Amino acid sequence: MMERRRLIGAAAAAAGLGAAGAARSQSATEGVLKPGKPYAGATVNVLTVVAPQFSAHEAMLGEFEAATGIKVKYQYVPFASTREKLTAELVAQTAQYDVLSTMDAWGPGLYNLFEPLNARLGDKRIDMAERYPTAHLRAARDGNGIGRNILGFPIRGHVQLLFYRKDIFARLGLAAPATWDAMIEAGRAIQSKTDLAGVAMYYGKTGGQNLMIWTNYLWGMDADILDAAGKPAFHSPQGVAATQAYLDVLLKHKVAPPGSASFNEADAVNSVAQGKSAMVPVWWWRFAGLTDAKTSTLKPEQIGFAPLPAMPGKPAYTYTNSWFYGINRNSRQKDAAMEYLAWLSQPDIERRVLLDRTKNEVVSVQTRNLIDPDVNLRFNGMHVYAAQALKGAKGVPLHPKWAQVSDLLEATINELASGRGEVKPALEAAASRLRRVLA
Repeated sequence: MMERRRLIGAAAAAAGLGAAGAARSQSATEGVLKPGKPYAGATVNVLTVVAPQFSAHEAMLGEFEAATGIKVKYQYVPFASTREKLTAELVAQTAQYDVLSTMDAWGPGLYNLFEPLNARLGDKRIDMAERYPTAHLRAARDGNGIGRNILGFPIRGHVQLLFYRKDIFARLGLAAPATWDAMIEAGRAIQSKTDLAGVAMYYGKTGGQNLMIWTNYLWGMDADILDAAGKPAFHSPQGVAATQAYLDVLLKHKVAPPGSASFNEADAVNSVAQGKSAMVPVWWWRFAGLTDAKTSTLKPEQIGFAPLPAMPGKPAYTYTNSWFYGINRNSRQKDAAMEYLAWLSQPDIERRVLLDRTKNEVVSVQTRNLIDPDVNLRFNGMHVYAAQALKGAKGVPLHPKWAQVSDLLEATINELASGRGEVKPALEAAASRLRRVLA
């Protein structure tokens, strides 16, 4: 136990996130509730996407009500309906909800829905830059992630990891692959000596999920989706090479299940959970489904994880996904809503959910909790990996027309994965269509 603590502490220090920094973060970022219950009797209505993490928050609300006299009521919206609901709120300009949750990729089209929090954060003495990694904080800023105004608190965020069958790797004498090429070699070795597919990939059309690994290939080859001027850049020579390498996992090297061209993220995870594939690059929150007896045939000790592979000689990247909670610009309960957000965003609230063994929630967006020794002991150091990955992490372009970009690109990737067309002309055609859309 002491050795594991020492290793986790050393990893945190190596990431530039040592114990002294954590202590400074704790003292500098605690939200402060106003004494005397000045907003007692107010009701704060929260519109949020469905997630186990948020249900855990809801179960704690009795503490907040006792401390402030403020009631909080949650309305949950399925992910598929969340953006439409938020857009309706933006158009109608109603005060029905005081706190709203939104995803980073939707931000530019919804910025006008949120009240800037800068002055309120100053009153609460909350240092957002010290509390949150830049990769998550960008989602809560206006100006496509680089503006002056902070519109909310990052509340849910994800990095990607490579999950793998630790027992199979040990039996075959394989190391967790550090490069995409090594992942293919490991996949070949596994397929030659077991009845498992090497790596479960997902190229199907489902909400842009087939772009979530592709982008890491792009960045690893020094390519990008859009350039600094917001124009298509994915069809560059580097982008073409990265896309070909991404597709070759299935089409050339054949180390992905044959059905991967139609797989979504859940299909790929299920392929590993049901003992059909040995690896899957996917969001860290999928750890629960891979290790839970209700959803997996595997035992927790059979599942290992590692940082996402990199291109040979290049840095590793992870595409991040972030959600933030902000105050509706039209709310009549802004002061009470800020009390709720100051309470909810305290690092200890997130930490308590992480350490609650009645749940299997891994999601953390706060630097202090990512390097917390007890959190890392519970999840075998996963959060230190995440802290390291977040230092160089990227997200999708925060562009007002990202939805159109995503729809066109996911269709292009799916067609190519299904064996229809060649990479270079397909990407050039997609870039041509996007230039018209973005104009």
